[in-house]
Amino acid sequence: MGVVFIDQKDLRKKDIRFIDARFELGNSETGRQMYDAEHIEGAIYWDLERDLSDMTSDEGRHPMISKEKMTTLVQQAGLTLDDTIVIYDQGASPFALRAYFLLDWAGFTDIHVLREGYSELRNLLPVSEIAPSISATDTIPAWNDSIYVDMAGVRQIISGGQVGQLVDARSNIRFRGESEPLDKIAGHIPTAVNFDWEQLKADGKFLIQDALKEKLQLVSDPTKPVIAYCGSGVTAAPLYASLKEAGYENVKLYVGSYSDWIRENGIETN
Repeated sequence: MGVVFIDQKDLRKKDIRFIDARFELGNSETGRQMYDAEHIEGAIYWDLERDLSDMTSDEGRHPMISKEKMTTLVQQAGLTLDDTIVIYDQGASPFALRAYFLLDWAGFTDIHVLREGYSELRNLLPVSEIAPSISATDTIPAWNDSIYVDMAGVRQIISGGQVGQLVDARSNIRFRGESEPLDKIAGHIPTAVNFDWEQLKADGKFLIQDALKEKLQLVSDPTKPVIAYCGSGVTAAPLYASLKEAGYENVKLYVGSYSDWIRENGIETN
């Protein structure tokens, strides 16, 4: 996979497929309303909860979708595995990165996330209020299951059955169990270290590659697997992508994350 993040100044290719992933946690209608009001011409819309999560599952607050749902999503979007895809949201947000992870999982190889947000992009490209007419494809994903970790996989890592370092993307006070605004139990998954995903961005955009390398160089041994998680699997996606951007070669994401883990397992505080 090449560089994850792309700057608006680098959008020179004419046949880019754009995906609008704007969303607002706590107000699930806002993203679609923003898209309907105005979006990059030709962009399709993927909703965090309707498209990029399985909200019928109890495996966390924003559970992993099935392969069947992901296949339908990419086919209805008219995507092929060799498309150049650029995903955007409102900027310095986790929603485009969630879509990035799922496309990475599905075997797409030329996918990028805009470092800036929509407000900057709209000054560069034509915008529209009309959703594009898309011809469906029969694309079959080339699944990259090695980047997805479930509860059983995390248990293997904690027990020493598999090598890996868990990295918690939440704030330090949530990691230490001093405050927990969303989950019933405060703390973190045993053996995890903490890296607040908010450190990955500044001034409404994600950091450039060299800055990410500097920030993330001491998070883990880059020669062993590193597994990103957060509260619901959403804000772990920027950490997942940034670790890849920083040169970590074996990066995985526990989509169920802490909200899934505490259903059946113990925690630590410190």
